[in-house]
Amino acid sequence: MTLENSNLFKSVKVGPVTLKNRVVHAPTSRSRVTVDHIPTDSMLKYYEERAENNGGLIIMEGALVEEEFTSQLFFPSWSNEKTVDAMKIIVDAVHKQGTSISAQLLYIGRMANLMMMKKNADGKYDPIYAASPIFMDDQQKKDFDDNDIELRELSIDQIKKIVKNFAETAKKAVNESGFDFVEIHGAHMTLIDQFIQPGSNKRSDQYGGSIENRARIVLEIVDTLTEAIGANRVGIKFSPYMKFMGGEGEDSEINPIVTWGYILGELQKRANEGKELAYISVVEPRSQLIPTGEVENKIDMSWARFFWKGILIRNGGYVDPNTIDKLEDVVNGDDKLLIGIGRHYSSNPDLVEKLKKGYELTNYERESFYTPMTNKGYLGFAKYGEERDTSKDDVVPKPLV
Repeated sequence: MTLENSNLFKSVKVGPVTLKNRVVHAPTSRSRVTVDHIPTDSMLKYYEERAENNGGLIIMEGALVEEEFTSQLFFPSWSNEKTVDAMKIIVDAVHKQGTSISAQLLYIGRMANLMMMKKNADGKYDPIYAASPIFMDDQQKKDFDDNDIELRELSIDQIKKIVKNFAETAKKAVNESGFDFVEIHGAHMTLIDQFIQPGSNKRSDQYGGSIENRARIVLEIVDTLTEAIGANRVGIKFSPYMKFMGGEGEDSEINPIVTWGYILGELQKRANEGKELAYISVVEPRSQLIPTGEVENKIDMSWARFFWKGILIRNGGYVDPNTIDKLEDVVNGDDKLLIGIGRHYSSNPDLVEKLKKGYELTNYERESFYTPMTNKGYLGFAKYGEERDTSKDDVVPKPLV
């Protein structure tokens, strides 16, 4: 099906920029940075290819604000000053193609993966900090216990430092590297989500307990970024229903609509006062078809519109073969809606053109999503009418600076 005449290919103003289409490259971690967190030539090629003849928005993979509270290998990190220059090279290449780009900023918190942790100078692992010292699952607890890793609750002073670090990093991203936006990663059980979710936040201070307290850190970050770079350059991502890394979704003790409805309402209040965010991005569960053809999971995030009136990005498998026929009605039904696509963007560098013309999409390769030190399954996917190029599969990505 061709979507050329749908809202997906109508321009839309987002913050200070005007996008030519509403197709968004969702942030997808791919682990192609160096071991010391510097973006590589492979990342440059990947994003440059997807920006070509595009004109929409690319949200770059999550980059660590800094590494003090949880360091993980193969994530970009703003702690390394070389990252600022490397990111600028990527941003300039994307802009040259007429495409806008957003930097996703995150802290990992308790999501730390033992396989990606590095030891300190004493040959030991540093403590991992989270909203509360609650493990994701029994396996993580065993891994930490077996390796003498502490899971600690963040102090008030540490939380204040994290809020400040978000602002300092946002200024680097926008003022030095040239990103159009920064996106606060408040989804997928990263640190900010760990504060929001009642199952991972059992604090007894002003950052725990009530919805207002659990949402306090995210609103403080929004406010400090608004002051630092302007609300119209700030986005944020949420995933109320994701059952991932200990997330409870609709099984949470507090209905997600109550929790995130409050947060979206607070963000709308700020918008009404002239401090409207560039966008809010939400992840909804992918629809899975059962043998009868019925949609098993009917949860979606359309209720977000009751609370948030600005630009909304919905991410949820909209170009999967079983659901792409719904995309046109969804995007035509909301004049401020953008569609985020992750997995299929990884395997279709010309995804925007394929959607516009109705060309068949190349399926993604899940087994190569996170394979450091290789280009296999990362570069070389064919554009429409071309042959796939595997000549760079065994080439090791090199730092850009």
